[in-house]
Amino acid sequence: MKVGLFIACFGLAALCAGARAQDASPYAIDIPRWFAETFLDFREDIADAAKDGKRLMVYFGQDGCPYCRQLMVTNFSQRKIVDKTRRHFVAIALNIWGDREVTWLDGRTMSEKALARVLDVQFTPTLLFFDENGKIVARLNGYYPPQKFDAVLEYAAGKHEKRETLAVYLSRRPTATSSATLAAEPFFMQPPYILTRTPGSKPLAVVFETPHCEACDEMHREMFRRPDVLAQLVRFDVVRFGLGARTDLIAPDGAEVKADVWARDLGITYTPAIVFFEPSGREVFRVDAYTRGFHFVSAFDYVASGAYRSEPSFQRFIAARAERLRNGGERIDLWE
Repeated sequence: MKVGLFIACFGLAALCAGARAQDASPYAIDIPRWFAETFLDFREDIADAAKDGKRLMVYFGQDGCPYCRQLMVTNFSQRKIVDKTRRHFVAIALNIWGDREVTWLDGRTMSEKALARVLDVQFTPTLLFFDENGKIVARLNGYYPPQKFDAVLEYAAGKHEKRETLAVYLSRRPTATSSATLAAEPFFMQPPYILTRTPGSKPLAVVFETPHCEACDEMHREMFRRPDVLAQLVRFDVVRFGLGARTDLIAPDGAEVKADVWARDLGITYTPAIVFFEPSGREVFRVDAYTRGFHFVSAFDYVASGAYRSEPSFQRFIAARAERLRNGGERIDLWE
């Protein structure tokens, strides 16, 4: 069975089974905070988006849908996708079993679940992209991995529907490949994940990743192969969790928690993210933006050296570190 067909069939099965889907999210349709809260009047939402030079993107999901969760955890944890979506679209979320009142384009009011029936929503997630006149210009039935989803955003944002269908557009758009699995590293801690710190412990570096994450792949392919990074890593206990994983762990503060709950409590939004804890168990720094080599290794040095205690500005630390290394005869390129 082809992957796309499997996803579609699974989405249909999840729909028919209600909230009984396997691998259910413990949260009610995890929605990013940047999704818009509106009065759910499609006429107003489309017009307001158009005033800002944007289009309306409508997401239909349901509690317990593993592919809805995949969309939120994997796709919407990638800064490139989030930035593009926020720049070009107003995003709203609807529950296919929901009872909130929605006003459709023809003025009819109905519940979310009634609108799902009107629009023949048979899979979750389903995403609809509307043009400025209320026409659906792209429709995604089921989950699309990040690279393909990004191409759909380009299609709808660029108004390519005026020239060709989405299927034709996607057929001409080769997408970059990224790993569907999380890469392993020999320096990652193994279970049981007891992250409490004791006197004399090394600082802790917690890495959060997702599959299908180009930046995560680059971190493993380039950052974790650099001698200067490896020299810093020996100064840490390093552990990695998949964002959204239900892995059991004991957090630095001693709390027994699942990895996905802990990531949520920490406010992890993008991947890869690295959160640093000092030996006392207190978080002292994090990296949750795209960084190249010098900044990457400097983040580890900033924590391991204890410089964060006397220099609260990471940028000042980087500048001073670069100057010190240049004075020692090293060639420093902040982009490398």
